[in-house]
Amino acid sequence: MEEKKAAIDKQAEAGVRRELWGGLGFLVVQTVGFMRLTFWELSWDVMEPICFYVTSIYFMAGYSFFLRTSREPSFEGFFQRFAAKQKRLMKAYDFDLSRFNQLKSACVAPSSSPLHEIASSSSHCDCCRRDVQFCTAH
Repeated sequence: MEEKKAAIDKQAEAGVRRELWGGLGFLVVQTVGFMRLTFWELSWDVMEPICFYVTSIYFMAGYSFFLRTSREPSFEGFFQRFAAKQKRLMKAYDFDLSRFNQLKSACVAPSSSPLHEIASSSSHCDCCRRDVQFCTAH
């Protein structure tokens, strides 16, 4: 299951990075296009209102993103879409995250914290009196 989850995580991260690189490519092409229009085809007098409206549209898109996700429209905020993509991929691949977490917590070795000291003659945890192998209290 860990291999399957790692593959899903990798695919989700690659999807988010692809979107971010695509956004950068779009902005570069748009900027080059605006420069071409400003300095060769048209003039700044024509391009100024066009740039104003495009900027206003970007502001509205960022504000809409915030209203929809309650996250700031930053690059880090966009990258946090990883969790949404991961959840969608887990559903598509029929991956049971709760079962994965149960199995993972059952297989984790006991903590090396001082709270998990083994009693002198038994293999029980002093903090919760469970078998050290199954202690998940800390």
